Amino acid sequence: MRLFAVILFWGIALSIVAEIPESARSRVAVERHAPALKTALQAKTLQLGSPVFIRVFKRTGKLEVWIQNAAQTYSLFKIYDICYFSGNLGPKTKQGDMQSPEGFYYVTPGQLNPWSRFHLSFNLGYPNAYDRYHGRTGSALMVHGDCVSIGCYAMTDKKIEEIYTLVESALRNGQPFVRVHVFPFKLEDNKLLLYSGNKWIDFWKNLREGYQFFEKYKVPPNVEVVGGRYVFEFDEI
Repeated sequence: MRLFAVILFWGIALSIVAEIPESARSRVAVERHAPALKTALQAKTLQLGSPVFIRVFKRTGKLEVWIQNAAQTYSLFKIYDICYFSGNLGPKTKQGDMQSPEGFYYVTPGQLNPWSRFHLSFNLGYPNAYDRYHGRTGSALMVHGDCVSIGCYAMTDKKIEEIYTLVESALRNGQPFVRVHVFPFKLEDNKLLLYSGNKWIDFWKNLREGYQFFEKYKVPPNVEVVGGRYVFEFDEI
């Protein structure tokens, strides 16, 4: 199936004609999980194929999946335990540092990997524009299955099948990309105070602006980079 879309990201309009990649493994996974997901979503007045938004929190090892509702805001659908990630709190800065990234990423159809050697996966798109501005290096940072990781966020195979089904269904239904926001922890003022002496505190305060935007509006912001900082505004898509 081809997906035709025009997207705005980092201030640049991109016309894309994207193929949704598919393998026998991904087809089986979607067919296995779609019926139960439809039922669970309907219980929350949500639908499979509606736009998806993902948040990851390192310290607690949680991955949240939010789904767009009838009011065009996002409702929390499910929280998944992350099976494993490597490194400590703080962003990935260079190839081989064993760190899992933090920041604002997005997943296009071409970033799905239904042939992954880690069962199923999608690429977060690290390094993004912010990472490149700051000279950060690395590649192939994923959310995937198989519960092993060197810089990725690894899930169990069952959980990645569910998450993959939600993401693929949204992309197949016309969502141009899925935003994935990765935080060290919930960026509330009292939590940040505990890390006031950490070398990443200024970076985390910048991340907090995007965190607070979603907490206030329940709509993920459009994210751009200006002068080496993330800036946030309402998405025009």
